[in-house]
Amino acid sequence: MADPTILGLESSCDDTAAAIVRGREILSSVVMGQSELHAAFGGVVPEIAARAHAEKLDLAVEQALEEAGLGTREVDAIAVTAGPGLIGGVLSGVMMAKGLASALGKPLIGVNHLAGHALTPRLTDGLCYPYLMLLVSGGHCQFLIVRGAEDFSRLGGTIDDAPGEAFDKTARLLGLPQPGGPQVEAAARGGEAARFAFPRPLLDREGCDMSFSGLKTALLRLRDRLVAEQGGLHPADVADICAGFQAAVRDVLVEKTGRALAAYLAERPEQPAFAIAGGVAANGAIRSGLESLCDRTGVRFTAPPLPLCTDNAAMIAYAGGELLGAGQVSDMTLAARPRWPLDRSAAPMLGSGRKGAKA
Repeated sequence: MADPTILGLESSCDDTAAAIVRGREILSSVVMGQSELHAAFGGVVPEIAARAHAEKLDLAVEQALEEAGLGTREVDAIAVTAGPGLIGGVLSGVMMAKGLASALGKPLIGVNHLAGHALTPRLTDGLCYPYLMLLVSGGHCQFLIVRGAEDFSRLGGTIDDAPGEAFDKTARLLGLPQPGGPQVEAAARGGEAARFAFPRPLLDREGCDMSFSGLKTALLRLRDRLVAEQGGLHPADVADICAGFQAAVRDVLVEKTGRALAAYLAERPEQPAFAIAGGVAANGAIRSGLESLCDRTGVRFTAPPLPLCTDNAAMIAYAGGELLGAGQVSDMTLAARPRWPLDRSAAPMLGSGRKGAKA
């Protein structure tokens, strides 16, 4: 039986995306960013993002179909991010997908945005289940043993800020543009990581949980001290701070990944593999540290191409294809969800709020 052709939609944060995937072949992938809309605010404004999604989703779908050389009738199913994410944006995508599925008479598949990231190594590298995944992005950071398209076991995660959020806050504190991750990484290339001492939180605690809020606080105090002592920050100060901060995040992730690998390898997987996905997976220093760890451990290391690290619809389309193959389809009651943990049997991470765990 031929692989189905899946149209995927993604609108969980500030990227409006549409893609068409057939099996593991990406026929088209369109991502329309919104950075210029949010630049003046120092971060994503949910209301602005939702409005932009509503304006751009049909354009993204039209472009994805054109690039794939397909008509709407040649699509076999519609997959859409149904959560977690900014509710206005998620709702825009879900309503668009419902309209398409209803008009075309095609199956509708609601996809967990985090599952899209977690299954990306199967799209790009054909990994076999089970594999260990570090999902690390602006809003999430967790270790998962991926056993199936809907079967995830969480080994640990951040109890406060996600690394991507910490990178963005670092950029704001230092007056760098947003999004902060690429800016901090670029500045760090010219810096001396050893000049300033940054903490490595929770390394003295057993397990795989992480914390990055203390790094942000340490950086704030360092910045304020330098400004008080010398009347401002010199370019070399910014570079050295970025280098030290990035090294601290890398060291924490490498150490905690080593612990997660030990737990994963104890299950004796036939083809042991470790994958990293999410926006922070684009950071070269972090990738290099994790790849070296896997080389020492004898575990296959995989990381998606950079365009598939950040939010995109190709991962949603692929995940939708796996769900469709397992008979998991949605109906018109599909709801947009701001929170949607992958491992529903695990206790919520600390700080998840009264409405429950986000991931």
